Amino acid sequence: QLQLVESGGGWVQPGESLRLACAASGVTLDHYVMSWFRQAPGKEREFVSCIYTTGGTNYAGSVQGRFTMSRDGTKNTVYLQMNSLKPEDTAVYVCAASSQLCYSDLENYDYRGQGTQVSVSL
Repeated sequence: QLQLVESGGGWVQPGESLRLACAASGVTLDHYVMSWFRQAPGKEREFVSCIYTTGGTNYAGSVQGRFTMSRDGTKNTVYLQMNSLKPEDTAVYVCAASSQLCYSDLENYDYRGQGTQVSVSL
């Protein structure tokens, strides 16, 4: 059973950076497509990014150029480096694992974590 635990969230001011981590236990992440989703209060959940087993990545247009996703097989962890953060990035960020594809719908993923809160404000 794969378990995912997110960390690295917090409060920052606009323009600052955070790095989120999603650590896995139970199963190696090497064979999974990993994704990040986020949900802000009162808004629908949205896809943020994904990384394939090959290391290739996809990003939502709203974070393209600011966020970078990576994976470290030795630590069984994926990361989301978030730069130039904006107030609209405020949300709970959830990582998820798919044995198939980079889905835009979290419901299609095999596993998901509990999430970590990111707050961006003055």
